[in-house]
Amino acid sequence: MQLRFSTFGPYIDSKDFLEVKKAISFKSWYNKPYYYCERFEKEFARYHNRKFGLLTPNCTSSIHLMLYSLNLSKNDEIIAPECTWIASVSPVIQERAKLILCDVDKKNFCISIESIKKNITKKTKVIISVNVYGNMADYNELTKLCKLHKIILIEDAAESLGSYYNKKKSGSFGDASVFSFHRTKTMTTGEGGILLLNNKKLYLKCKTFRDHGRTDRSKDLYNDFFALKYMPSNMQAALGYSQFKKINTLLLKKRSIFNHYKKYLSRVSHLINLNEDNNKVKNGCWATVLVMKKNNPKLLKKISNKLKLNNFFARPFFYPISSLPAYQKIDKNYKKFKKKNPNAYFLYKNGIVLPSSYILKKKDIQRICNIIIKKFI
Repeated sequence: MQLRFSTFGPYIDSKDFLEVKKAISFKSWYNKPYYYCERFEKEFARYHNRKFGLLTPNCTSSIHLMLYSLNLSKNDEIIAPECTWIASVSPVIQERAKLILCDVDKKNFCISIESIKKNITKKTKVIISVNVYGNMADYNELTKLCKLHKIILIEDAAESLGSYYNKKKSGSFGDASVFSFHRTKTMTTGEGGILLLNNKKLYLKCKTFRDHGRTDRSKDLYNDFFALKYMPSNMQAALGYSQFKKINTLLLKKRSIFNHYKKYLSRVSHLINLNEDNNKVKNGCWATVLVMKKNNPKLLKKISNKLKLNNFFARPFFYPISSLPAYQKIDKNYKKFKKKNPNAYFLYKNGIVLPSSYILKKKDIQRICNIIIKKFI
């Protein structure tokens, strides 16, 4: 059955087509092959109060590029949340560092400060904090903790474009931050990502490693290092640049979807939680998430099935990383995490991502909410 309303989808208009058309024009290929890349990098970084930006093929490669530049060893430990998409932690395995999985906060879905404190050792080199579904970790405490232990902090803001923590934009925390421009995100380049930095030395290092280890492009076919090939596409950057010019409109559309859900589900607000959105954290509303307050995966399954029967697809919450076959192949003691990180396991059993694409209309959201409410009655 083809579902009419998938969870996500981009908002593309005629202006986007026009900008991409300019990028594939005859002159663009020869005179300015990276014009849109450089312009988009600069303006997106400035928007997030960062000095430098490096576009990459996807957000995963942005994280990998950052970790690659740190010259990690197999004894170095990297802390990351149990509750996230695998892309946040795959680069850790690629760099052969040791992945340390921490539990998350049950209310905001983000990495738990208390869990981090229990897992920090002298070998901890990096903490990857993921802003799950637009929610934000306690960055005041997290920043203090990283400074105290001299740990590098990477903010994974793939899902939090437009979010704020204490009136400070998502993407402006830590030593580096990364965003995703996948087709499902608030703004898109089809596929794509960006690494944002403030440290010039680290920026130049990452820039070199992004392009086959070349420090001087005036020397044709000349390489200083064995490195990566994570160069962006000018065509994709043109789409991203065009999308970025209407970022406020896109964020307002996402906010409207979230507000409608919040309004129409108010009757069952004592039974469910939605995304965190309060005086401390303003959510960018990329996706609206529903989580049961009490353990009831059977009821949640009934809700998902009923939505599907009505052509609405509700995506499951993230599987805990330790529950995935990919992780179990590298750690024979994976079963311990179910007890060690209970919040991550609770969320995956009791949470769903509601349809949040731009094509949704007010009446569609009302219909979705009515289906949900009837299952609670």
